[in-house]
Amino acid sequence: MKLFGNKIDPCCSYCEHSRPLDDQMVFCPKKGIVALYYSCRQYQYAPLKRVPRRNQIIPKYKQEDFEL
Repeated sequence: MKLFGNKIDPCCSYCEHSRPLDDQMVFCPKKGIVALYYSCRQYQYAPLKRVPRRNQIIPKYKQEDFEL
């Protein structure tokens, strides 16, 4: 099992070869400047580059919210 799960789509933002340029682009020594969500055949997953999504905060309800 991979770190952060098995269902990880290939993405240049967390590829072993990529280096971030800004919020939208990364530098790949294999393909040049590409978008964050691009991927190629040389993709290698780097688990330490990936930031998992935060858990959604569940709002706290009061008893008054459930009254008619």
